[in-house]
Amino acid sequence: MPQPKHMPDPRVLAVFEKMIEGVEGVVLKGDQNPYLSVNGNMYAQMSKLDRIGIRLNKTDLAEFLETYNAGYHEGYPGFFQKDYAAVPEVLYEDIETLRAWFRKCHVHAVALKPKPTKKN
Repeated sequence: MPQPKHMPDPRVLAVFEKMIEGVEGVVLKGDQNPYLSVNGNMYAQMSKLDRIGIRLNKTDLAEFLETYNAGYHEGYPGFFQKDYAAVPEVLYEDIETLRAWFRKCHVHAVALKPKPTKKN
């Protein structure tokens, strides 16, 4: 029997969408597991646990983890992504601060070496 499709928590998805509005041209991908990628590199996502994760450079990641007492993003249950910070829910109410961090995330992603993408 097929597993039921996971649909993102609408409240968290709304925060994710507001976060990315701060950078022009960003296109949200994935309906069950929303994510962002550029040049074949994923750099932000909503997990099946309905948590937002952002990919940051080492300096920004260390600052984010310390400032918000945050942990690494759990992309899939039991799998922690060491380049991603888990966005704490306290930032869901502070969209301007979240957007500022997302801009850093986006700048980092654009600077990453492009990866070839798989096409069907």
